[in-house]
Amino acid sequence: MIGYITQNHALIHAFQPHATERTRRLDPVSQRIFLMALKLSDFLSENEAIAVKGSLDRPISGIVMDSRRVVPGALFFALPGLRTDGTSFIDEAVNRGAVAVVTQKMPTHASAKVTFIQVADARATLARLAQRYYKFPDRDMQVVGVTGTNGKTTVAHLVKHFLNGDQRVGLLGTINYDLGVRTVPSFKTTPESLDIYGMLAQMRDAGCRQAVMEVSSHGIDQQRVLGLQFGAAIFTNLTRDHLDYHKSMEAYFSVKTRLFTGHTGAEPKVAVINADDPHGVQLVAKVSAEVSSVRVVTYGESSVAQIRAEQVSLNFKNTTFKLVWPRGEMTVDSPLIGRYNVSNLLAAIATAWGLGRDPQVFLAKLRTFKGVPGRMERIEEGQSFNVLVDYAHTDDALSNALGMLRAITPNRLLVVFGCGGNRDRTKRPLMVKAVQEYADFAFATADNPRNEALAQIFGDMQAGVTDPMKITWIEDRRRAISLALDMAKPGDCLLIAGKGHETYQEFADTVSPFDDRQVVRELIGIKQIQKA
Repeated sequence: MIGYITQNHALIHAFQPHATERTRRLDPVSQRIFLMALKLSDFLSENEAIAVKGSLDRPISGIVMDSRRVVPGALFFALPGLRTDGTSFIDEAVNRGAVAVVTQKMPTHASAKVTFIQVADARATLARLAQRYYKFPDRDMQVVGVTGTNGKTTVAHLVKHFLNGDQRVGLLGTINYDLGVRTVPSFKTTPESLDIYGMLAQMRDAGCRQAVMEVSSHGIDQQRVLGLQFGAAIFTNLTRDHLDYHKSMEAYFSVKTRLFTGHTGAEPKVAVINADDPHGVQLVAKVSAEVSSVRVVTYGESSVAQIRAEQVSLNFKNTTFKLVWPRGEMTVDSPLIGRYNVSNLLAAIATAWGLGRDPQVFLAKLRTFKGVPGRMERIEEGQSFNVLVDYAHTDDALSNALGMLRAITPNRLLVVFGCGGNRDRTKRPLMVKAVQEYADFAFATADNPRNEALAQIFGDMQAGVTDPMKITWIEDRRRAISLALDMAKPGDCLLIAGKGHETYQEFADTVSPFDDRQVVRELIGIKQIQKA
């Protein structure tokens, strides 16, 4: 478990209910542990609350925000949600042994045995308490945050690779969480604040002195990074996405800017911003005008960028360019393909340079960078054509990926893609238009339909069709990939887009194993046997 103590922990045993007979007492070890337990008042003062019922001067065994994870002695946070409200689970939490509850709505019938704290913003309170509970791990490490619509994962992995030296570097991202001594699968790009601080504390205790994390707009807006001190914050770009949540591009951008202006509770020491992106240009002006304490470092191919690429050369095997920075220049040979990966690489270079590293030293590590799972990942199984798996799932990401592949593909460019269910419907026709602009033929199929009917998803997508002869609709993703492999010939390139590193497919309430990379390998193997 991440950020929680286990059921058999000695502290939990000390909080277990015991018989009420006078002759029954805690054993000496449990009694000492109970007396040493941290108290609620160590992390929360009465003036931070609207109302308090019960005593704050009571021991707690830990902090929990999921009623199913409550253990005896826990402080339970009843968080508001988009689909469910945490107040609905207060009774369950109390029955499981919670001794205190933080909520935005005080229960009508509050148990006298439990301390209830009413606050104005439960998520903000959770972030502040989690930071205190885990002893401010962000102050013991240099934390780098990466935000933007596209490129966050690749940039985060590159920054980690460049910073990694004689000390461990932790990572919180879309693919996994590297906690220093162990790596666990990711369950959310930007976890809740309790998990963030808990995992940063594990990194600190494992000897990490730097940590890199992806920071989503949801994570910023929902106070998950409130108060977190960033040594550097990176802005990659802003394109149409998540408008089902933010409603407008202006609101989306406004949320992103909070990471750089101190509106998350602490401004970063260095702001690394893409000078090639129009929103990046706006952000540079905003930060420079409003937050003079933040050092701004710009990157891009623009002549005004401090860290810039010139003479870019692209092909299927590598990318080369001349890197220019304020005190030098050098030729870079990158294993990452695509112009947008030039931008991703520049973001990582600008960050390492902004944190005081020498490009001529850390760029020597680039030759050992193995890439990022599911990000333009090449599948080689002896086939006579190129197959790439990528996470591109917005119209801008597809345009960038396909535009790059179109320029270096000698023959046809084929695409398998879909649109996720229960997400922004307005981007679906735009994704189809992007595919039709560059691809010779496309297979539209299921991505993660979730609780939305595939027929409705396809209906939205069809509004973007410009050439119906260049696209076909196949509901089963495995079959779509199989048909695309059958169509591919020597010199062609097949891009399978949308899911990247994901190893599952979501249908309604069912999650089924599905890995594009594994499916491709299996199908190529079967087809090679059939031909033989």
